[in-house]
Amino acid sequence: MCEVAQAALEEAKGDNIVVLDVRQLTDITDYMIVATGTSERHVKTLAERVLERMREAGWRHLGMEGFEDADWVLVDFVDVVVHIMRPPTRQRYNLEGLWDENLGELLASEKSHSTGAL
Repeated sequence: MCEVAQAALEEAKGDNIVVLDVRQLTDITDYMIVATGTSERHVKTLAERVLERMREAGWRHLGMEGFEDADWVLVDFVDVVVHIMRPPTRQRYNLEGLWDENLGELLASEKSHSTGAL
C-alpha cells in the first residue's frame, strides 16, 4: 500500500517524499507519507494522483481533508496516511521531527516508568 502511494507521488513529481513507520508510536496508522507540492495546483494534483493509483490498486480512502485550500491535504487510507503540503506549511509543522524515533524512545521510557520497570 505504501509503495503504491509513494509511486503515485513520485509520478506526479512530488518533492522530498518521506515514508515514516509509526507503528511503534501510535495506533492511528502504520505509516505516514509526507510530500511537498510546489503550489496549490501541484498539491491537488498529487492528492488526485494518489487517490487514482490507490483506487486502481483496490484501496479506498477513509477520508480527505484540506483539498479545497490545498495548503495541506491529508488523505487517510487507515493503514497509510498521506500528507501533502506546500513548503512553508511543511516547514512549520515538521511532521518528520514530530514522528521521529526519539518520540518512540520517549514513549518507551514513559511506559517503563509507569509500569515500574527499570
